[in-house]
Amino acid sequence: MPTARPGGAVHGDSPDEALAEALRSGPFHLALRAAVRRRGLALHRIQHRLAEQGLRVSVTSLSYWQRGERVPARSESVQVVRALEGILGIVPGALVRLLEPVHGGTGGGTRAARRYQELIGPAAAVLRLLEQLDCPTEDRLHTVSQFEQVRVGRRRELWQREIQQFVRAHRGNVDRYVSIYEGDFGCDVTRVRIDPLDNCRLGRVRSDPASALLAAELVFDRPLALGETQPFRYRITDGTGGECTEYVRGFRYPVSHYLLQVSFAPPALPVRCYRFTRRASGAPRRRVVQVPLNGYHSTHLAEQELGPGIVGLGWEWD
Repeated sequence: MPTARPGGAVHGDSPDEALAEALRSGPFHLALRAAVRRRGLALHRIQHRLAEQGLRVSVTSLSYWQRGERVPARSESVQVVRALEGILGIVPGALVRLLEPVHGGTGGGTRAARRYQELIGPAAAVLRLLEQLDCPTEDRLHTVSQFEQVRVGRRRELWQREIQQFVRAHRGNVDRYVSIYEGDFGCDVTRVRIDPLDNCRLGRVRSDPASALLAAELVFDRPLALGETQPFRYRITDGTGGECTEYVRGFRYPVSHYLLQVSFAPPALPVRCYRFTRRASGAPRRRVVQVPLNGYHSTHLAEQELGPGIVGLGWEWD
């Protein structure tokens, strides 16, 4: 799962700019946090203002909402959010809009952010790699759209994947993106190659061979301002792992467009292919739907307004 580290200080974003951007594109927890920051109210003061309106909510819940660890989904909680809009001086409906269900979602059907440990494992190894790259666990960049081309080799191994992404900065002064790659069983991550193709260069690379994990910085030519966008493309070549039976992508935040295409090299062709979702890494497949393998030996899935979670393609060889 990808994330991004800040290229420097982020406190230069004005509160009004940060709030306007967060209300425009979400997710909910960033918009709520930006609104609280601009208003300058402590959470216990907000709780008191809500209580004056007869609305009961704990400071802990407000904190969870700000961090994206919980999402206000019940009708009583949505009523609290409507009251928050007034307390924080936001246009009515601006926060509630960000709570609308994401159609085609991968798991829970909401815009609540997911934690790394829910999307990729082992979580401890992922967090160690991010720490080695001075990378925060909260994304400074959010993916707007992503297109992946995955190639499976003649030995049924995951050979190569090419990723084209379009991201938007949710903090100012962000100059890089960190991509995390998890190899299949038997993968030797020390032999995995990463090639930047468009609008980026390769920065630091860190790996955890025991977990078959690799984290790499893709560095832009300059820091992005708040709300600025960046397209870039890179390729990962592996071919060291064993038989591959699925490819998944985890998203911490909602994504507008996602296209995944998996191509197979004859004579190694699967007999069946499936689209599926997962609630968390290692969890059973859900919403399994068979998809065709076309005459060019490839299959694909395409999603719009995809919610946080895991989505992927799986296949059977015999």
